[in-house]
Amino acid sequence: MKLYISKFILGLMVLSVHFISAQNLSKSKFKVKGNCEMCQTRIETAAKKAGAKTAVYSIDLQTLTLETDGNVSTDEILKKVADAGHDNEKFKSSDATYKDLPGCCHYERDSQSPPAEAHRHHAKKDNEFYVKGNCASCKARIEKTAKTAGADSAEWSAEKQTVTLIFDPSKTSSDKVLKAIADAGHDNEKYKTSDAVYKNLPGCCLYDRDIPFGEANPDVHFEEEAKHDDHKEHQPATLTEDHKPSEKSIEGVTITGSKAATALSKKEAGLVFNIDKKELLKAACCNLSESFETNATVDVSFSNAVTGTKQLKMLGLDQKYTSLTKELLPEIRGLASAYGLNFIPGRWIESIQLTKGGSTVTNGYESITGQINTELLKNAKEPETSLNIFADFNGRAEANITSVSPINEKWSQTFLLHGNGTFGDTDMNHDTFLDRPKGTQINAAYLLNYNDLEKSGFGSHFGINFIKDERTAGQIGFDKTLGQDKQGAYGVGIDISRFQVWNKTGYVFKGKPYQSLGWMNQYVYHQQDSFFGLRNYAGKQHTYYSNLIFESIIGNTNHKYKAGASFLYDGYEETYLMDDMKRNEIVPGIFAEYTLTGLKYTLVAGARADFHNLAGTQFTPRVNFKYDFTPQTILRLSAGRGFRTANVFAENQQYFASNRSIQILQNGGNIYGLRPEIAWNYGASLQQEFKLFGRKSSIVADFFRTDFQDQVLVDLDRSPQQLTFYNLEGKSFANSFQTQWDFTPFKNFDVRLAYKYYDVQADYIDGRREVPFMAKHRGFVNLAYATNKNDKGGFWSFDTTLNWVGKQRLPETSSNPAEFQLPVYSDSYAVLNAQISRNFNKKIRAYLGGENLTSYYQKNAIVDFRNPFGNYFDGGMVYAPIMKANFYVGLDVTF
Repeated sequence: MKLYISKFILGLMVLSVHFISAQNLSKSKFKVKGNCEMCQTRIETAAKKAGAKTAVYSIDLQTLTLETDGNVSTDEILKKVADAGHDNEKFKSSDATYKDLPGCCHYERDSQSPPAEAHRHHAKKDNEFYVKGNCASCKARIEKTAKTAGADSAEWSAEKQTVTLIFDPSKTSSDKVLKAIADAGHDNEKYKTSDAVYKNLPGCCLYDRDIPFGEANPDVHFEEEAKHDDHKEHQPATLTEDHKPSEKSIEGVTITGSKAATALSKKEAGLVFNIDKKELLKAACCNLSESFETNATVDVSFSNAVTGTKQLKMLGLDQKYTSLTKELLPEIRGLASAYGLNFIPGRWIESIQLTKGGSTVTNGYESITGQINTELLKNAKEPETSLNIFADFNGRAEANITSVSPINEKWSQTFLLHGNGTFGDTDMNHDTFLDRPKGTQINAAYLLNYNDLEKSGFGSHFGINFIKDERTAGQIGFDKTLGQDKQGAYGVGIDISRFQVWNKTGYVFKGKPYQSLGWMNQYVYHQQDSFFGLRNYAGKQHTYYSNLIFESIIGNTNHKYKAGASFLYDGYEETYLMDDMKRNEIVPGIFAEYTLTGLKYTLVAGARADFHNLAGTQFTPRVNFKYDFTPQTILRLSAGRGFRTANVFAENQQYFASNRSIQILQNGGNIYGLRPEIAWNYGASLQQEFKLFGRKSSIVADFFRTDFQDQVLVDLDRSPQQLTFYNLEGKSFANSFQTQWDFTPFKNFDVRLAYKYYDVQADYIDGRREVPFMAKHRGFVNLAYATNKNDKGGFWSFDTTLNWVGKQRLPETSSNPAEFQLPVYSDSYAVLNAQISRNFNKKIRAYLGGENLTSYYQKNAIVDFRNPFGNYFDGGMVYAPIMKANFYVGLDVTF
């Protein structure tokens, strides 16, 4: 009996020792590089030999989970793992050891050594999980969702990008909680949110989805008001012990955000630039046409000498070949083509997405060279009202009032009001013609938003917009109230009324965050009444657009698809001189798009069929492919087809203020007797990121070619007294090459350099020629510097942009008398813009700027300006600025 008792006591002692030892074990996770099962065996063996009680390596997660007691350090274990050939977050293997690994074990190595970046990682506990987020709003959403899913407590760390969970396993599980967090919009180590839910997060919460788990997030910002601060990238966001705003901070836990005002999206298969409203504040951004002055991708033509219109050009082709949308709905097209850029005030814009090359088929068939989408202000956690006042030194003034406010947890609203007026007579080249029109514009919009995606799955956006724009141009002294036949001065009058209403409604299926249904609808009424000297042009357009999109997956989120149907109705009524022209375009369409996502690649392939009542059935395929050689080296390829119907009168109004007679050489088509325009676009780009001066730097080089299968040519060369339209017979192409380098030489100082080359030619009736008004060579320099913020949030900003434009071919004028002839090519020139702004605090900002500070201007902007009713008068031959240096001031106040 005593023997049994002794054995029992001895057994209890042994078990107690094991129990106590187990209690002293600690578990931690570390990033370790490896490729295959051979790597797994090698890593686990090295770790156990170094003293780990247990070692489990995950090839998928690239993590090593260790259990150790107090007699051995994890640093020593990781050093032995590195000695075995595997880089980890604290130690790097020698080159010789790495090269001796079998070929299948040669993982991708980082350019920087782990010790230099060891502070970016941490040992992760069992109840700690990677969850992505940016700000205090993300923190609140993640923690609230976790608790709703059954967690007793949840603490999200912005620095670590992890959530620490405490829960009762009998009531919930980490899987259930993490799935709920993903459904709320936050990618985590086990579940990924759907694109629809992610895109519906507030702008400040849109984290970078490409950053690997465990890496620091450079976009973290914890000042709640930072989303209203246009230069928050220059202000460090300090995290306190409870991760809330405070003057007290943990040593070494200060994170500096570096989100660029314009950034090339690394996650998109296409070449997509995201332009933040911070970028728009770098220049006098009065409307959309001025939103690209600091952007090298888009070329902005200079104002027409008589009508004051500006046009965008991309990939060497006119604006009409780029799809211009607002809230992903068709916007600047049809009769709005000439003046539509003036109808979106710069202060209304929250962000712009610019896509070069073929865009997604879900947005329609008209995109040939790319897409520019504008998002209006509509996101705010707290009510915010802003006032902007602007005036230049030549008689132009404008005011903007924007108010964004939440109504309750689900509803929010936005009021937008804009008014501008040009009152001064500006004639800097002394040709008796106004350098820009006088007139006024009133523009008002109301947006109503409903967001209940997290609970019911529904979200909706409603908008209404009204515009009244009146402008008068021509000779100084022209009186618009008198008929042109009752006065000798030449005049131009343009009156535009525009009304639009739209709705976008979406539903995310319960339990299926990857599956959604969206429906967009819009109605637009546009009316223009105008005259150009003795010529009149008037037009009305009714447009109804509807687009239904269903999105889901095939098996898993690596295989996504979209499918849907669209409908477009355009009703046109136009009058030019004595000719009345009417047509209705009715276009039902269907489309489908498939996205394949691999470890290093993304493929997006789509096609649509549109059944146009006048242009016939059109098939539009498009494909975009992205391959990440490394996270810093990205290759993109694209190809696609697009088609459109040309509005030859509305799109060429810059030539109406001339003596040119319009001639259309019809060929049996159904739109002005012409066939639709059809083109193929092909592109390739290479994006390379690297460190320079210890800071992020990137170079992007891209080449695109556009080949027209059919095109409506605008021929200005047949005669200086004619404007001729006809369909292409032969070839027409545009080659575009651009390289852009962005870098930061020192803190708060950003540099952007770019060079562009265009080769744009077409087979006109008289032979192949370069397309006029397109410079082959262009150079671009943008410099931006901001001082550090003071304790009130105040700072200075300095921005300057230099555009160099090479020589351009000018239309043929050799049959004119010698004094009215233009040279074959224009001179090259440079234009310098600059702005200084002062943020006194987070609510008051003043700015002073200058445009065309080189004061270069085109001296012969109007041909035969002394005789505007004669045979040689032409106000459409503009290739350079027509105004000298112009200065402006402005004030922004937020309430």
